[in-house]
This record gives sequence, C-alpha cells and structure tokens, in this order.
Amino acid sequence: MRQDSLTGGFTDAPQQGARAFRAALEAMARPGTIHEVAGAQAPAPVSPAAAVLLLTLCDRETPLYLAPGHDGQAVRDWIGFHIGAPLTTPEAAMFALGGWDALGPKDRYRIGTPDYPDRSVMLICETDTLAASGARLTGPGIRDVAHLSLPEIAAFRANHALFPLGWDCLFTCGTRLAALPRTSIVEAS
Repeated sequence: MRQDSLTGGFTDAPQQGARAFRAALEAMARPGTIHEVAGAQAPAPVSPAAAVLLLTLCDRETPLYLAPGHDGQAVRDWIGFHIGAPLTTPEAAMFALGGWDALGPKDRYRIGTPDYPDRSVMLICETDTLAASGARLTGPGIRDVAHLSLPEIAAFRANHALFPLGWDCLFTCGTRLAALPRTSIVEAS
C-alpha cells in the first residue's frame, strides 16, 4: 500500500463529517447553490470536494463505482483504508465517481423502483468548472430560477422525466460542490 493511501482523511472526523454532510444536504435542498468543503485529500485525480463527499457519504455498506480515469490503484487503496466501501459495477453502485463522460451511459445506473425510489445511484461528477451560470434550473428548493454550469442538458431532462425514479448528481470542482437532484427542471439558458 502506498503512503499517500494512508493520509488525506479527516483529522477531526465528527466535526468535519458533520460540516460536510450539512454542505451536501444544503446543496441537494437548494439546487444550483455552490458550497465550499475541506478537510480531505485523496490521490489524484480525486478532488478535495469529492474526497470529502466519499468520506462523508460512503461506508462499508455502500457499493461504489469508480469510472475510468478515477479507477486507479492509489484511489482504490485510499478508499479501502479510509472508507472500506466495496467497489462494484455501475449497475450495482449506490455511488459512482468520475468525470461526466467517463460515467458513461447513465441508463445503466440504478434509478430505484416504484416502491423504493430512494434505491438509486448518486453520481459524484468531477468537473473542470463549477459556476452559478449556464443551464437554467427551476423546481423544488429553487425560489425563482438558479443557474449551474452543467456538462449537458439532455441527460438531466431525461432523468427528470423519470421522476419519482432517477439518479441524483453531486458536482465537484476543487473544494467546491453543488447538486442537481432528479426533481430539478433543467433548461437551456
């Protein structure tokens, strides 16, 4: 196991985990808002925000899929040491980490069932930019209109059409995160 796999976790897990969980909840409750998080550093190419989310949301019982580009031995070792989440396929994942294109066809992920719509995947999408500009967002948690730089619009519109089924998405860039739940209506700005 490499040395960088043993470092980069929370130094004060209860406090940092609580702050990170609050940021993730706020992002999901208010789509399009951008939040700063800190306290974790995984091996490249995982951003600090994605590392914080993994430490906060994943555990030994949450299957995680690492998309190409993020599925390297150093990242696997870091997850194994700090989280213990079992690595799996896209079809069985509760969480999936990677770039938008690397996360591949989104129809292969779990979208829940009519009886259990919560049994769907949460995509953690690493982006090069994260800004409150671009696509127009409306829906629950958005007072009037919000804007968010999304990698595309069509996939989010198709996902929203499946409601109450569908996947949810957290975006990360550096130490920043934002969310787009399946309830959000996405349009071109």
